[in-house]
Amino acid sequence: MGRKTKGKKVRDKPTFTTPVPTQWVGPISFKGPIVDGEISVPLATYESPLWPSTARGAGVSRHCGGIQVTMVDERMTRSIVVKARNAAEAHAAWQAIEAQHDTVADIIATTSRFARLIKLNRQIAGNLLFIRIECATGDASGHNMVTKAAEAVLDWVLSERPELSYSSISGNFCTDKKTSAVNGILGRGKYMIAEIEIPEKMLRRILRTSAQQIVDLNHEKNFVGGNLAGSLRSANAHFANMLLAFYLATGQDAANIIEGSQGMVHAEARGNDLYFSCTLPNLIMGSVGAGKGNDVIEDNLREMGCKEEREPGDNARRLAGICAGVVLCGELSLLAAQTNPGELVRTHMELER
Repeated sequence: MGRKTKGKKVRDKPTFTTPVPTQWVGPISFKGPIVDGEISVPLATYESPLWPSTARGAGVSRHCGGIQVTMVDERMTRSIVVKARNAAEAHAAWQAIEAQHDTVADIIATTSRFARLIKLNRQIAGNLLFIRIECATGDASGHNMVTKAAEAVLDWVLSERPELSYSSISGNFCTDKKTSAVNGILGRGKYMIAEIEIPEKMLRRILRTSAQQIVDLNHEKNFVGGNLAGSLRSANAHFANMLLAFYLATGQDAANIIEGSQGMVHAEARGNDLYFSCTLPNLIMGSVGAGKGNDVIEDNLREMGCKEEREPGDNARRLAGICAGVVLCGELSLLAAQTNPGELVRTHMELER
């Protein structure tokens, strides 16, 4: 039975769209092989100060030669769980499965045109064997693609190893939409680093701060404060703000900002100039399957050059690179504001009233 609301069952109500205020911000200046040139970005948010704040960071990028983006790694994961009688049996089963890596790769390749096995990882807890399946997924974020591949591997494991029994198609060793250490260590999504060097003149003129002030604040707030709070693999002020706004405007699974926002700011004073970087090890996003055919989303992706004819995966890499640059712009601007007593509260009161 469907729950009744004012006499109508919820299941009888049509699907509708909830509007989220969206603005184009930028352009942001990029340099490098993943993203190059000036690109404006759509940000969907109810927190309106995010637009001018990120735009200020974008202005810095245009006056400082651009943001360099580096991709360290990319993969999507799913972890299956099977049950043995005891740990010794689970370990023996893993050794046999690991020895047939090429067979597992062939099984995965039959499930999709783009799914390709990168690596298998394992954890054993008592009699439970967790197998983390890590795959390349082309331009898709790859959630469904890798889950389908994992199911095929699971079926094969259970047929090959009758001493094992089913526990779950997804065992949290993935780890999807939860705070964890495993994603930062083994990888899930795209591992992106955005960095920029800002001359003293631009720090003073645009951000009204200095290199040493940013370095000190990053240490005291993001690292010391974050450590006191028990932050896990995180040292940032508000990565989640920019990630959510960008994810919504580009049709991504917004819940993935949970692991996506586990990232770090690193800042160095180079004389009176500032080196500033944002490391995002778990950016889960794709340029296909995003927004499920929503015309606005498709137009946004096209406007940013993420729907071009390229090698499989290149559009998604470009999108993730742009996202990393957006995060840097917003993070830099907020930290600069917090080096000036009163600025953060004053600007929010002015912009949100």
